[in-house]
Amino acid sequence: AFIPGKSSQLLLSADYSQIELRLVAHISGDEELISAFKSGDDIHTAMAAKIMGVPLDEVTPEMRRSAKAINFGIIYGMGDWGLSERLGIPVNVAAEFRKQYFATYPGVRSYMDDIIAKARAEKKVTTLLGRIRHLPDIDAKNRNVREFAERIAINTPIQGTAADMIKAAMIRVQQRLTAEKLPAKMILQVHDELVFEVDREALDAVKTAVQEEMENAMPLQVPVVVDMGVGENWLEAH
Repeated sequence: AFIPGKSSQLLLSADYSQIELRLVAHISGDEELISAFKSGDDIHTAMAAKIMGVPLDEVTPEMRRSAKAINFGIIYGMGDWGLSERLGIPVNVAAEFRKQYFATYPGVRSYMDDIIAKARAEKKVTTLLGRIRHLPDIDAKNRNVREFAERIAINTPIQGTAADMIKAAMIRVQQRLTAEKLPAKMILQVHDELVFEVDREALDAVKTAVQEEMENAMPLQVPVVVDMGVGENWLEAH
Protein backbone atom coordinates (compact mmCIF):
# COMPACT_ATOMS: atom_id res chain seq x y z
CA ALA A 1 0.00 0.00 0.00
CA PHE A 2 1.04 3.61 -0.48
CA ILE A 3 2.31 5.18 2.73
CA PRO A 4 3.22 8.77 3.66
CA GLY A 5 6.82 9.87 3.31
CA LYS A 6 7.26 10.56 7.02
CA SER A 7 6.02 8.90 10.20
CA SER A 8 4.71 12.30 11.31
CA GLN A 9 2.27 12.32 8.39
CA LEU A 10 -1.01 10.67 7.49
CA LEU A 11 -2.69 10.09 4.14
CA LEU A 12 -5.91 11.97 3.49
CA SER A 13 -8.27 10.78 0.75
CA ALA A 14 -10.95 13.15 -0.55
CA ASP A 15 -13.38 11.65 -3.04
CA TYR A 16 -16.31 13.24 -4.86
CA SER A 17 -19.45 11.26 -4.02
CA GLN A 18 -21.46 10.16 -7.07
CA ILE A 19 -20.27 13.22 -8.96
CA GLU A 20 -21.27 11.94 -12.40
CA LEU A 21 -24.86 11.29 -11.33
CA ARG A 22 -24.96 14.71 -9.68
CA LEU A 23 -23.82 16.19 -12.97
CA VAL A 24 -26.54 14.26 -14.79
CA ALA A 25 -29.07 15.91 -12.48
CA HIS A 26 -27.53 19.35 -13.03
CA ILE A 27 -27.10 19.12 -16.79
CA SER A 28 -30.46 17.46 -17.50
CA GLY A 29 -32.34 19.64 -15.03
CA ASP A 30 -34.52 16.65 -14.14
CA GLU A 31 -36.61 17.78 -11.17
CA GLU A 32 -37.02 14.32 -9.63
CA LEU A 33 -33.30 13.61 -9.74
CA ILE A 34 -32.42 17.05 -8.37
CA SER A 35 -34.95 16.57 -5.57
CA ALA A 36 -33.48 13.18 -4.66
CA PHE A 37 -30.00 14.65 -4.28
CA LYS A 38 -31.27 17.66 -2.34
CA SER A 39 -33.14 15.39 0.08
CA GLY A 40 -29.94 13.56 0.92
CA ASP A 41 -31.44 10.15 0.13
CA ASP A 42 -29.17 7.44 -1.22
CA ILE A 43 -29.73 7.92 -4.94
CA HIS A 44 -29.56 4.22 -5.86
CA THR A 45 -32.00 3.25 -3.11
CA ALA A 46 -34.34 6.08 -4.10
CA MET A 47 -34.23 5.04 -7.73
CA ALA A 48 -34.83 1.37 -6.86
CA ALA A 49 -37.92 2.36 -4.89
CA LYS A 50 -39.22 4.47 -7.78
CA ILE A 51 -38.77 2.06 -10.66
CA MET A 52 -39.57 -1.12 -8.71
CA GLY A 53 -42.59 0.35 -6.97
CA VAL A 54 -41.65 -0.38 -3.36
CA PRO A 55 -41.26 1.85 -0.28
CA LEU A 56 -37.76 3.10 0.48
CA ASP A 57 -37.47 0.92 3.58
CA GLU A 58 -38.29 -2.20 1.57
CA VAL A 59 -35.48 -1.81 -0.96
CA THR A 60 -33.17 -4.82 -0.66
CA PRO A 61 -29.40 -4.76 -1.27
CA GLU A 62 -30.01 -6.65 -4.52
CA MET A 63 -32.54 -4.05 -5.67
CA ARG A 64 -30.05 -1.30 -4.86
CA ARG A 65 -27.30 -3.06 -6.84
CA SER A 66 -29.62 -3.36 -9.83
CA ALA A 67 -30.61 0.30 -9.54
CA LYS A 68 -26.95 1.31 -9.43
CA ALA A 69 -26.24 -0.61 -12.63
CA ILE A 70 -29.27 0.98 -14.25
CA ASN A 71 -28.29 4.47 -13.10
CA PHE A 72 -24.83 4.25 -14.59
CA GLY A 73 -25.70 2.08 -17.57
CA ILE A 74 -28.58 4.07 -18.98
CA ILE A 75 -26.92 7.48 -18.81
CA TYR A 76 -24.06 6.13 -20.91
CA GLY A 77 -26.33 4.73 -23.58
CA MET A 78 -26.70 1.11 -22.47
CA GLY A 79 -29.65 -0.51 -24.22
CA ASP A 80 -31.98 -3.34 -23.25
CA TRP A 81 -29.53 -6.08 -24.26
CA GLY A 82 -26.59 -4.49 -22.46
CA LEU A 83 -28.59 -3.98 -19.29
CA SER A 84 -29.90 -7.53 -19.53
CA GLU A 85 -26.36 -8.89 -19.68
CA ARG A 86 -25.13 -6.61 -16.90
CA LEU A 87 -27.86 -7.65 -14.48
CA GLY A 88 -28.36 -11.22 -15.66
CA ILE A 89 -32.07 -10.66 -16.29
CA PRO A 90 -34.35 -11.29 -19.30
CA VAL A 91 -34.30 -8.63 -22.00
CA ASN A 92 -37.98 -7.84 -21.52
CA VAL A 93 -37.38 -7.16 -17.81
CA ALA A 94 -34.42 -4.92 -18.66
CA ALA A 95 -36.61 -3.08 -21.17
CA GLU A 96 -39.25 -2.49 -18.49
CA PHE A 97 -36.58 -1.17 -16.09
CA ARG A 98 -35.39 1.29 -18.73
CA LYS A 99 -38.98 2.33 -19.45
CA GLN A 100 -39.60 2.96 -15.75
CA TYR A 101 -36.32 4.85 -15.42
CA PHE A 102 -37.20 7.31 -18.17
CA ALA A 103 -40.75 7.65 -16.84
CA THR A 104 -39.29 8.55 -13.44
CA TYR A 105 -36.59 10.85 -14.81
CA PRO A 106 -38.00 12.32 -18.05
CA GLY A 107 -35.45 15.13 -17.99
CA VAL A 108 -32.68 12.59 -18.49
CA ARG A 109 -34.43 11.21 -21.58
CA SER A 110 -34.83 14.74 -22.93
CA TYR A 111 -31.17 15.49 -22.26
CA MET A 112 -30.06 12.39 -24.14
CA ASP A 113 -32.27 13.15 -27.14
CA ASP A 114 -31.31 16.83 -27.19
CA ILE A 115 -27.56 16.30 -26.88
CA ILE A 116 -27.53 13.75 -29.70
CA ALA A 117 -29.49 16.15 -31.92
CA LYS A 118 -27.13 18.98 -31.02
CA ALA A 119 -24.09 16.80 -31.68
CA ARG A 120 -25.51 15.78 -35.03
CA ALA A 121 -26.02 19.43 -35.98
CA GLU A 122 -22.66 20.70 -34.73
CA LYS A 123 -20.51 17.55 -35.04
CA LYS A 124 -19.23 18.17 -31.51
CA VAL A 125 -20.17 18.34 -27.85
CA THR A 126 -18.71 20.40 -25.01
CA THR A 127 -18.24 20.16 -21.27
CA LEU A 128 -19.75 22.78 -18.97
CA LEU A 129 -16.43 24.62 -19.03
CA GLY A 130 -16.37 24.64 -22.82
CA ARG A 131 -13.91 21.88 -23.68
CA ILE A 132 -14.77 20.50 -27.10
CA ARG A 133 -14.96 16.90 -28.29
CA HIS A 134 -15.41 16.59 -32.03
CA LEU A 135 -17.72 13.84 -33.29
CA PRO A 136 -17.18 13.32 -37.02
CA ASP A 137 -18.83 9.88 -36.88
CA ILE A 138 -22.16 11.05 -35.45
CA ASP A 139 -23.75 10.64 -38.92
CA ALA A 140 -21.82 7.53 -39.95
CA LYS A 141 -23.73 5.07 -42.12
CA ASN A 142 -22.34 2.17 -40.13
CA ARG A 143 -24.76 1.70 -37.25
CA ASN A 144 -22.17 0.54 -34.72
CA VAL A 145 -19.90 3.49 -35.47
CA ARG A 146 -22.81 5.94 -35.31
CA GLU A 147 -24.18 4.57 -32.04
CA PHE A 148 -20.73 4.67 -30.47
CA ALA A 149 -20.51 8.37 -31.37
CA GLU A 150 -23.98 8.90 -29.88
CA ARG A 151 -22.86 7.33 -26.60
CA ILE A 152 -19.84 9.63 -26.58
CA ALA A 153 -22.15 12.58 -27.17
CA ILE A 154 -24.19 11.61 -24.11
CA ASN A 155 -21.34 10.92 -21.72
CA THR A 156 -18.73 13.52 -22.69
CA PRO A 157 -20.57 16.47 -21.09
CA ILE A 158 -20.89 14.36 -17.93
CA GLN A 159 -17.53 12.61 -17.65
CA GLY A 160 -15.70 15.52 -19.22
CA THR A 161 -17.23 18.01 -16.81
CA ALA A 162 -16.33 15.74 -13.89
CA ALA A 163 -12.73 15.80 -15.15
CA ASP A 164 -12.86 19.60 -15.48
CA MET A 165 -14.28 19.89 -12.00
CA ILE A 166 -11.58 17.91 -10.23
CA LYS A 167 -8.89 19.88 -12.07
CA ALA A 168 -10.50 23.12 -10.93
CA ALA A 169 -10.63 21.68 -7.42
CA MET A 170 -6.94 20.80 -7.54
CA ILE A 171 -6.06 24.40 -8.35
CA ARG A 172 -8.34 25.77 -5.64
CA VAL A 173 -7.05 23.35 -3.01
CA GLN A 174 -3.41 24.06 -3.80
CA GLN A 175 -4.02 27.80 -3.64
CA ARG A 176 -5.74 27.39 -0.26
CA LEU A 177 -3.00 25.19 1.18
CA THR A 178 -0.38 27.70 0.05
CA ALA A 179 -2.31 30.74 1.30
CA GLU A 180 -2.84 29.21 4.74
CA LYS A 181 0.66 27.68 4.83
CA LEU A 182 -0.78 24.30 5.72
CA PRO A 183 1.71 21.41 5.97
CA ALA A 184 0.11 19.19 3.35
CA LYS A 185 1.05 18.00 -0.12
CA MET A 186 -1.23 16.83 -2.89
CA ILE A 187 0.38 13.61 -4.12
CA LEU A 188 -2.18 11.82 -6.26
CA GLN A 189 -5.32 12.28 -8.33
CA VAL A 190 -7.28 9.16 -9.27
CA HIS A 191 -10.54 9.72 -11.13
CA ASP A 192 -12.72 11.64 -8.63
CA GLU A 193 -10.28 11.34 -5.71
CA LEU A 194 -7.44 13.48 -4.41
CA VAL A 195 -4.83 12.10 -2.01
CA PHE A 196 -2.67 14.19 0.32
CA GLU A 197 0.23 13.74 2.70
CA VAL A 198 -0.70 15.72 5.81
CA ASP A 199 1.17 16.50 9.01
CA ARG A 200 -0.83 14.95 11.83
CA GLU A 201 -1.22 18.13 13.85
CA ALA A 202 -2.70 19.98 10.86
CA LEU A 203 -5.17 17.28 9.86
CA ASP A 204 -8.38 19.05 10.87
CA ALA A 205 -7.42 22.33 9.18
CA VAL A 206 -6.39 20.53 6.00
CA LYS A 207 -9.60 18.48 5.91
CA THR A 208 -11.66 21.64 6.21
CA ALA A 209 -9.71 23.41 3.47
CA VAL A 210 -9.83 20.46 1.06
CA GLN A 211 -13.53 19.81 1.60
CA GLU A 212 -14.55 23.44 1.18
CA GLU A 213 -12.54 23.95 -1.99
CA MET A 214 -13.61 20.69 -3.62
CA GLU A 215 -17.28 21.16 -2.82
CA ASN A 216 -17.22 24.70 -4.21
CA ALA A 217 -15.12 24.06 -7.32
CA MET A 218 -18.17 24.39 -9.58
CA PRO A 219 -21.69 25.60 -8.67
CA LEU A 220 -24.35 22.96 -9.35
CA GLN A 221 -28.10 22.72 -8.83
CA VAL A 222 -27.49 19.83 -6.42
CA PRO A 223 -25.26 19.55 -3.35
CA VAL A 224 -21.70 18.46 -4.03
CA VAL A 225 -20.46 16.00 -1.41
CA VAL A 226 -16.87 14.99 -0.69
CA ASP A 227 -16.21 11.79 1.25
CA MET A 228 -13.02 11.89 3.31
CA GLY A 229 -10.87 9.21 4.87
CA VAL A 230 -7.63 9.23 6.84
CA GLY A 231 -5.10 6.50 7.49
CA GLU A 232 -1.52 5.37 7.90
CA ASN A 233 -1.71 4.11 4.30
CA TRP A 234 -3.94 4.49 1.26
CA LEU A 235 -5.98 1.40 2.10
CA GLU A 236 -6.80 2.71 5.57
CA ALA A 237 -7.71 6.09 4.09
CA HIS A 238 -10.60 4.41 2.28
